[in-house]
Amino acid sequence: MRLVSMIAVFAVMGGVAMAQSPSTSEKLGINSALGIAPATQDFVTEAANSGEFEIQSSKLALDRGDQVSKTFAEQMITDHQKVGSQLKALVQSKNIKVTIPDGVSSSQQSMLDKLKSLKGADFDKKYRDDQYSGHKSTLALFERYAKSGDNPDLKQWAEQTAPALQRHLKMAQELNGSASN
Repeated sequence: MRLVSMIAVFAVMGGVAMAQSPSTSEKLGINSALGIAPATQDFVTEAANSGEFEIQSSKLALDRGDQVSKTFAEQMITDHQKVGSQLKALVQSKNIKVTIPDGVSSSQQSMLDKLKSLKGADFDKKYRDDQYSGHKSTLALFERYAKSGDNPDLKQWAEQTAPALQRHLKMAQELNGSASN
């Protein structure tokens, strides 16, 4: 009964949030909690933002991280630059009417600012935690869009990209289990 009440509250909040901004329910995690696919613009925005966060945070790791973090960071930069290029090319070639953001979200910028203030083991711990949580939420985003997204080309791309994100999540989980130096 309590679960039904929570779902009803999320549904009402989602309706209110949708009236305010098309991406609010996605940003608040309501869509994710209910297993609802994001709108196409929300998917593209969140996919681009998360990829850019991976690149920027991993560039910091190349400067501040231990060798284990640096090795992981190199892979993240390479892979997420490739995925970002694929997204831009797909949107352009299929003339999908969305805007691809250039940077990160405000919450991701706060995370980057926090990382910039850390060094040594504190940096590695925060970087590794961010990588795990970021890949977990990004994988869920891609899986929801692949299952129920409304643009067939993006839906197929999300489905094709999800296994790489699953590998990244597993790598991030292993990274979190390794000892910091």
